[in-house]
Amino acid sequence: MREGIEAMAKILLVDDEPDFVATVEFFLIGSGYQVFVAKNGKEAIEQAETEKPDLILMDVMMPEMDGLETCRHLKMDSSLKSIPIIMLTAKGQVQDVKDAFAVGADSYVVKPFNLPDLEERIEKMLSK
Repeated sequence: MREGIEAMAKILLVDDEPDFVATVEFFLIGSGYQVFVAKNGKEAIEQAETEKPDLILMDVMMPEMDGLETCRHLKMDSSLKSIPIIMLTAKGQVQDVKDAFAVGADSYVVKPFNLPDLEERIEKMLSK
């Protein structure tokens, strides 16, 4: 369990792949984070407005509203734009990364990734 502010940090995990969500959610809860889950961009926006998470982990490829459009929407909302967004995606081309940063993503992680490395990145984002 994390000490200090990170121990109670709220993370919104946005992905439509149930096995991936279960794995990451289990890891994050075990690390002391409070986790909320959304299956698509529309749900992510609703959860962000309701829960005001400290950080968002979001896939790019999702039904209804993809991660890029969701990120753009969140960063345009004055009450949500300061929430750091880490994109977690299988899309690893240079243009994919550029597209994510262009809409306001704060960090970009290509799947598959190492969970402890993700936790380190989360901690860095939360300590800013």
